[in-house]
Amino acid sequence: MEGISPRKPTYLPAMPIELGKLDIPEGLVIDLMVRRVAIDGTVSLSGLGDRLKLSPGVLYPLFQQLRKMQYIEVTGMQGDDYIFTLTMAGRNFAQDRFNISQYAGPAPVSLNVYTQAVKKQGAKVKLNRDRLKEVLSDLVITDELLDQLGPAVVSQSSIFLYGPSGNGKTSMMERLHRVYGDAVVIPYAVEVDNQVIVTYDPALHHKIDYDEPRMDQRWVVCRRPYIVVGGELEPSMLELKLDASSKIYAAPVQMKANNGIFAIDDFGRQIISPTYLLNRWIVPLDRKVDYLTLSYGVKFQIPFEMMVIFSTNLDPTDLADDAFLRRIQNKIYAEPVQPQVFDEIFMRILEAKGIPYDEDAPNYLRELCQSSGTGELRACYPGDILRVLESVTSYEQKPYVVTGKNIDRAASIYFARTHEVTVL
Repeated sequence: MEGISPRKPTYLPAMPIELGKLDIPEGLVIDLMVRRVAIDGTVSLSGLGDRLKLSPGVLYPLFQQLRKMQYIEVTGMQGDDYIFTLTMAGRNFAQDRFNISQYAGPAPVSLNVYTQAVKKQGAKVKLNRDRLKEVLSDLVITDELLDQLGPAVVSQSSIFLYGPSGNGKTSMMERLHRVYGDAVVIPYAVEVDNQVIVTYDPALHHKIDYDEPRMDQRWVVCRRPYIVVGGELEPSMLELKLDASSKIYAAPVQMKANNGIFAIDDFGRQIISPTYLLNRWIVPLDRKVDYLTLSYGVKFQIPFEMMVIFSTNLDPTDLADDAFLRRIQNKIYAEPVQPQVFDEIFMRILEAKGIPYDEDAPNYLRELCQSSGTGELRACYPGDILRVLESVTSYEQKPYVVTGKNIDRAASIYFARTHEVTVL
């Protein structure tokens, strides 16, 4: 499933071929040009265009303007391409622009263009039980759970996924991005009030090689985002982050998740309190817009176009009030697994890894887990205990065979004891 390449992007922004068609201020482009030339030293006009992701038709008038102002000087030609560098006045001018911001990467797109693009790329999912089974084929999931999860995914609205730990909530979340068969475009950066907000994050966005010369190169073709946060989530991650030295803003995680999935794992166990997060997002979840603020107080609106998944093993009523839960229409309970499902998970792992086992091993493990754990069967037990058993047999230099005796040995390490133990 992971190797399937998405189809072409739903939306392809056209490349501006003349300055009048560009959606960001000319002054910002001039700043980018002089900062880039200051960094590179000597450049060609085409090379500068490659760096800034702008066409020659956009750059040429500004190049001539900088030349008239005696900020740049031409040092040669390569065919029809100008080779140039900064003059002393140009280097002084560039230093002034560096004091304002050190951003010298691909030109940003305007907030208005970004907003339109996000709206045009809203996910539309066609899904039935068979397709969802295929998407989650490496998990053992009942038809009952599939038939709850399916409509929620089709709606692309928020999901509250809850139930005891170890029953596959995280595993399901990690695979739901497979339902998307298309790609999206994400801008390198967005311009707001002449400020640059870096949006594309190679650590979070999966870039796809897609060659379309007529496409605006300020955008990156990517898989629809799947961004997951856990206990590390804190308030600052939901707001613009300004780097004090470079004067460059970084987009918050929810902006990077637009047109995809934003998953909050172990909800309720974050540094940030559930109440703060729910209050922060009650409007975005309801109205599909969020509000961010620049460091000097300018507030602006961005789209909030994503499927948000809250995953928790806590009671939803202990985390949120009725007003918030009403805004999350899909509440799905991942219950403890039934015996036949537990056995199937165990057998799948054994067969996939070619692990030898005694005939009575599935029954033995199931009964042991019911008596040694919480009294419930959990989807994580077979894989977890087999991993412990693999380590035990390696340590003891014994064959990796699943027997009742070996299961007991692994379980003695895996399950916490409920009474005090005195070490002699």
